[in-house]
Amino acid sequence: MTKSKAIMIGAGLANLAGAVYLIQEGHWNGSQITFYSIDDHGSNDGSSVSTAADEYWNQNHPLGSQPGFVARGGRMLNYRTYVDLMDLLSRVPSATEEGMTAAEDTRDFDAKHRTYDKARLLKGGHGIIDGGKLGLNNKDRMLLSKLVLMPDSKETDLDNVTIADYFKSSPHMFQTNFWYMWETTFAFRTQSSAQELRRYMHQMIYEFTQIEHLVGVNRTRYNQYESIMLPLINYLKDQGVNLVLNRRVTDWEFKDTKMQDEITVTGLKMVNTETDEEENVPVDDQTAVFFTNGSITDSATLGDFNTPAEENPDYGAASSLWKKATERFYNLGNPDKFFNDRNASEWVSFTLTTKNHLLLNEITRITTQVPGNALNSFLSTTPITPLGQEDVNMSIVVHHQPHFTDQKPNESVIWGYFLYPRRTGEFVEKQYIKMTGKEMLQELIGQLSKVDPGPGNIKDKESEIMDSVINNIPVYMPYASALFNNRAKSDRPEVIPEHSTNLAFTGEFVEQPYQMVFTEQSAVRSGEIAAFHFAGVPMDKLVKNPRFDKDPKVLARATKKMFQ
Repeated sequence: MTKSKAIMIGAGLANLAGAVYLIQEGHWNGSQITFYSIDDHGSNDGSSVSTAADEYWNQNHPLGSQPGFVARGGRMLNYRTYVDLMDLLSRVPSATEEGMTAAEDTRDFDAKHRTYDKARLLKGGHGIIDGGKLGLNNKDRMLLSKLVLMPDSKETDLDNVTIADYFKSSPHMFQTNFWYMWETTFAFRTQSSAQELRRYMHQMIYEFTQIEHLVGVNRTRYNQYESIMLPLINYLKDQGVNLVLNRRVTDWEFKDTKMQDEITVTGLKMVNTETDEEENVPVDDQTAVFFTNGSITDSATLGDFNTPAEENPDYGAASSLWKKATERFYNLGNPDKFFNDRNASEWVSFTLTTKNHLLLNEITRITTQVPGNALNSFLSTTPITPLGQEDVNMSIVVHHQPHFTDQKPNESVIWGYFLYPRRTGEFVEKQYIKMTGKEMLQELIGQLSKVDPGPGNIKDKESEIMDSVINNIPVYMPYASALFNNRAKSDRPEVIPEHSTNLAFTGEFVEQPYQMVFTEQSAVRSGEIAAFHFAGVPMDKLVKNPRFDKDPKVLARATKKMFQ
């Protein structure tokens, strides 16, 4: 059913993409589109701490005037798979590079700064691990091959099956270099969905052969807000789109009809987060509603150099609204599968800003590679899992500098994360989730010292490094891996649910054929599908997605790699 106006609940990448496609493919006027959102970036953020404070931090403990930068996460791109994202970025001007589209900007930067990770895994007493030796045994290979070759029609066989369940006959898998790299590259856990792992193996199978160097990874010139989100926001503002921020949509009004399964939104209830005033927005027959029904950064909190990030018990703005819709209609999924198990979804990350390049130079010396080319993960030298196995303690990304346009030439920004925040540090006897920014840096220096033997160890420079710190911001994200939580295929709604007349679901918590979540690709694709549907654009005009899992040469190379 075609429409002539749209309301976007949430201003993350999926809905921004939907607006661009409505304008360019549906030939809508920008004034026909209105966003209601808490912020203008969703999970693709990045800013100075003082800018971020008002949005994320408890008002009783403001970061306010503190210096430094913060990004709750970072995104690695892949041109071969992220075809819808690159199509979208080709449609808008870069926000930082004059005369280039956002896609040309990213390709230009990436061509000059190719990823080649020389130190993907590091371990105390061993230094840099040869990740090219995957360490798989025949049972691991058989189970992986079965997953890769599983046809789409059999995917529901993996409903409510965890990765641990799938590999229960070969727990050896979780002690391989392959698992350590896959786990920390994509943020999977053993309790994550085997269905989602299958989709990643299908779409990223070519990455299997080069995962130890990440040569298939492409990166943006700056952080994702300035290189991806800002170009879209600038374009949409130029087109006259209405962007209403500081709004949390709290409830729905649906049409009462004798057809109980008809889904027609007739109004929205929201709160102005600045004034706490309640507002009602009617939705008429000509208006489509694009709803991003979950966010991996909802309920995130910030700490600082001397303060850990507090835990926020909020179920999440987007997921709470999703849950209210599921209480009315039976075919809109199950948000509890994703937002009611923090043990499976929570992370802690940190963004470190220094006033000189001392730490950056030390990491360069230890890992033998220049900034911007790596994701370094530190393996434990002692058993840390419930089964007494080794695993990864922490991972860091050393960005190409500068990572922010307003970063000074002498400043360095480094990002890192703990995939299992309830584990205890090796050098700071606290759970990661309870560490201050200072303690996270001490843990990082300790991990680096384990792979830096001999005289001149980085530990000897710890006081100088501490003196160089401008800030280190811990971020607690209760739902960072929620999109990987164990689930059935029916637990996510379709982009256009059956019986919906004007409601579309977008983002990372919707069900799309073949798409893998936690990617800008799947987010953009969902907005694109919703835009085409309500603008009456034929679906055969959607960007064509490649199927690498159907390529015999790719499969042959992957098979050969499994035996290394």
